[in-house]
Amino acid sequence: MSHSAFLLVILAGLIHALWNIAAKKAGGDVRFAGFTALIMAVVWAPVGIFVGWDVVPTWGYLEWGFISASGVLHVLYFVTLLRGYRKADLTVVYPIARGSGPLISSAVAILFLGEHLSLLGGLGILAVVGGVFLIAGGPKLLRSLRQEQGEREQQIRVRGEKVRSGIFYGLCTGLFIAAYTVLDGYAVKVLLLSPLLVDYFGNFIRIALLLPVLLRDRVATRVSWNKEWKYALIVAVISPISYVLVLYAMQEAPLSHVAPAREVSMLFAALIGGHLLDEGDRLQRICGALCIAVGVIALGSF
Repeated sequence: MSHSAFLLVILAGLIHALWNIAAKKAGGDVRFAGFTALIMAVVWAPVGIFVGWDVVPTWGYLEWGFISASGVLHVLYFVTLLRGYRKADLTVVYPIARGSGPLISSAVAILFLGEHLSLLGGLGILAVVGGVFLIAGGPKLLRSLRQEQGEREQQIRVRGEKVRSGIFYGLCTGLFIAAYTVLDGYAVKVLLLSPLLVDYFGNFIRIALLLPVLLRDRVATRVSWNKEWKYALIVAVISPISYVLVLYAMQEAPLSHVAPAREVSMLFAALIGGHLLDEGDRLQRICGALCIAVGVIALGSF
């Protein structure tokens, strides 16, 4: 990975962590995603119009097909993640989703896009995924599975079903992460679409899918807006910067390196979010953050 691509991923990781902290503090649901998409369309309109004025009219079915598929995948990823959180514990869904996504996208890039991965790069991916697992509380999951042996049969069955649901939704979320990463990576590397336009016009697909949710119960939507609009504004302003930087990095470096390196955001989330949100397991999360740092250095060293 080149030094410029490496720096883009690091900066993107910092911004990604910041807007995720804002989203966490908002405590919103699917309506929050709708608010963010609407604000994003307005705030970034000057950039989208300026960059796409001469380009977008030349797009054909292929380009619009990729843009539409990207928007759909991003919505499916978000909805699946939320459903997983309702059905199971975050410490089951999150590490599986974030850990499996980079592995799947890197594997697809190597198998189908002709990219190559050295031993150092492979160890870097494992370190990143292992760090994400630690930060998300992976050891707690393993301990809970061992503790099932001493519980009553009914409790074991209920907990087992919950864990299986978490694994299922975590893997589904990881598949969507891998899918939109590979899809958008192909769009900017092979089709040579502008990363800015991929993200901006893909957002209109997200609006089309989320708008019915906002209109279904307008009273609830108004209540949510009054509580969450400030956080939605933060996310709408800075989250596109994070993902566009990643797409630009994909133009310069192999997707199989960029995809797992994106998890450097967990390093900043552990150090910044852990302090601001007063979350526990500080030592474990710092260890996980160090694993991520080592993994990203390994990916960026060749």
